Amino acid sequence: MTKNWREATNLVRGGTERSHHGETSEAIYLTSGFCYDDAETAERRFKGEDDGFVYGRYGNPTVEMFEERLRLLEGAEACYGTASGMAAVWGALSSHLEAGDHIVAAKALFGSCYQIVTNILPRFGITSTLVDGTDLKAWREAVTPQTRCFFMETPSNPTLEIIDIKAVADIAHQSNSILVIDNVFATPVLQKPMEFGADIVVYSGTKHIDGQGRVLGGAILSSDEFKEDKLKPMLRHTGPSLSPFNAWVMLKGLETIKLRVEAQSKASLEIATALETMSGVSGVLYPGLPSHPQASLCKKQMAAGGTLVTMEIIGGKQAAFDLMRKLEIIDISNNLGDSKSLITHPASTTHRAIGQEARAEMGITDGMLRLSVGLEDVQDLIEDLQQAISS
Repeated sequence: MTKNWREATNLVRGGTERSHHGETSEAIYLTSGFCYDDAETAERRFKGEDDGFVYGRYGNPTVEMFEERLRLLEGAEACYGTASGMAAVWGALSSHLEAGDHIVAAKALFGSCYQIVTNILPRFGITSTLVDGTDLKAWREAVTPQTRCFFMETPSNPTLEIIDIKAVADIAHQSNSILVIDNVFATPVLQKPMEFGADIVVYSGTKHIDGQGRVLGGAILSSDEFKEDKLKPMLRHTGPSLSPFNAWVMLKGLETIKLRVEAQSKASLEIATALETMSGVSGVLYPGLPSHPQASLCKKQMAAGGTLVTMEIIGGKQAAFDLMRKLEIIDISNNLGDSKSLITHPASTTHRAIGQEARAEMGITDGMLRLSVGLEDVQDLIEDLQQAISS
């Protein structure tokens, strides 16, 4: 029975199911299958009349603990763990949509999300329209009689665009559609999209939930009805299963996610503020800065500006590459949400495959760098950026 604990307590103890051994750290159940006392029990479980486990692809005690803890943090009715963040995105969309349906998505998307919407879903007879996520009129005008889903990231990757969740949710619901939000950049600590009307929230647990760059994993937060009627029939049979070990790592990561994300967000604001004064930087995008185009909306939807900072370097790709080469603390990596600070050049990595035209539409230039702020001393990070830019 779920207790009425507050957030910090749920992050440490929520969902924990101890075995008869009484372990303090949650157990890892590394097993692909389960045994039954008798054939009748096996039959009942396959009928759904018994709540016990039947097979690793269908469920696992460690995975279930992770799902319950994240569910409590998000404030959702249900959670379904997946093998990766992209498995979560694909699972949420493909389990709902079918041939003949239409999806409207914000054009500012992570590269792989862009590929799903524009290239993969159309192979199954699902059409799509990309819109400027900040333009509410564009969302309305993109709706067709076949529209069944809206999809967006906020903040977006890597331009940190903020979209009005409640306004888009209202448009979606008026058109008999659901709103699916990739909430990876904000994390469930800083933003809870369901409070603003979102129907489905997806995460890459590989990012802040793990928080130390160790494992792949993902999750889909939804209503009980969506999980039972849509997700289970699709994902149990297609098999994007979350590893019990990876679930355990992310379960432990949830214990400290609030502390990490709040500290990283505070440091990100300091770094973004410092970058605005550095020569060689022509622009800084950070939702917590007054200069951000949607700063007021960020304050309305998010508890802080997040852990990502995007900057524009004068001199284009070569200058951006030179800067990264001269960094002494910050690592070059396309991951994010890590305890170590990481920097990447989106145009040549995460958004390379979408093409120059699509990057231009998203506002991704050759001089753009995305910084994921870690847990190092913030002054050391500022000095590292300063010396790399000035030299």
